[in-house]
Amino acid sequence: MSRIPARLRALTHSRTARRAGRIAAVTGAFSLVLSVPAAGHADPGGPVVLAANSLPVVINNLQTWLIGILAAVATLFLVLAGVYWATAGGDPAQVDRAKSALKNALVGYGLAVLAPVLLQVVRGIVGG
Repeated sequence: MSRIPARLRALTHSRTARRAGRIAAVTGAFSLVLSVPAAGHADPGGPVVLAANSLPVVINNLQTWLIGILAAVATLFLVLAGVYWATAGGDPAQVDRAKSALKNALVGYGLAVLAPVLLQVVRGIVGG
């Protein structure tokens, strides 16, 4: 048998060929998305109304998201502190790690409680 099939097989299984195939696939998908003009030339058929909110509404939405994110992160640290403490097995370094995670959770809950106050200060500064 000739050595051509083995060389061809080595070429198709090489890292360079796989990388070139990935690049070609991404380039093809990108050019396909750009070649479809339907969204770019869509006619709404009437006046376009932007859904812009006023500053107080934006600050209230920000307050809601901020409190939720801070509470979620604090809860994560609280769960980690419990896991660290439960798996410490008397190891002082692991207990200190659990105490540190517990302190971080308490700071996170404190920030979540103080977030409305901080955003009220921001609202007073910007005049909203």
